[in-house]
Amino acid sequence: MPPDPDRPLVRLIRKLLPYTTALFVLAVLYVVWVFVSRWNESRQFEREAAARQAKAGQELTEIYAGGQLKILNFYVTPGTIARGAKALICYGVSNAKTVRIDPAVERVYPSVSHCFEVTPRRDTRYTLTAEDSHGHTTTESFVVHVK
Repeated sequence: MPPDPDRPLVRLIRKLLPYTTALFVLAVLYVVWVFVSRWNESRQFEREAAARQAKAGQELTEIYAGGQLKILNFYVTPGTIARGAKALICYGVSNAKTVRIDPAVERVYPSVSHCFEVTPRRDTRYTLTAEDSHGHTTTESFVVHVK
């Protein structure tokens, strides 16, 4: 049985239908606008992050690929230890073909940043020697004091 067009509820619905349709269309347009604007912001953020990463990579290339052999860092933490305690030795080199530490410790290799633990029994001088592919060498050293 079809609805009676003379019923008040049917008349009310017919009067409100254009307005609800318009509100529905506006709501859909708003949701689409929110998704598109957030998508654009996300893409912009990704582009900026990629640009920052590329700039950082370029800076690292300038620092490390300058072609010259260089010891970037060579240090121990802490510098004074109790007998039987461990100390952390860290080193970093650029453009090195080989690296060695005297006295001999664990296997070392050319790296921008590498750390390892040692347990010296007495005061010990550690010397880092780095060599490039042309035979040039550079060295640095420090002493670990044992109490």
